[in-house]
Amino acid sequence: MQKTDFIKAVAERAKVSQKETKQIIDAALEVITEALARGEKVTLTGFGTFEVRSRQAREGVNPQTREKIHIPATKTPGFSASSTLKEAVKG
Repeated sequence: MQKTDFIKAVAERAKVSQKETKQIIDAALEVITEALARGEKVTLTGFGTFEVRSRQAREGVNPQTREKIHIPATKTPGFSASSTLKEAVKG
């Protein structure tokens, strides 16, 4: 499902225009993004938790030259599904 398909489906369920739905979804995604940028967790009860995860620095290997390279530490967004969502997907 693409974002446009998602917007259309939400608009139909909420019985509002696709334009309004797009604005709301875009605003919600911006709020989540900004919270993660500040290092905060975002928990949506019954859906899951978005959080920033840290990856430690490590050594890697360039597959073309077999040369060892240093991979610096990074932060990456992560998502943990709630038990409710996991059960819904299981069927």
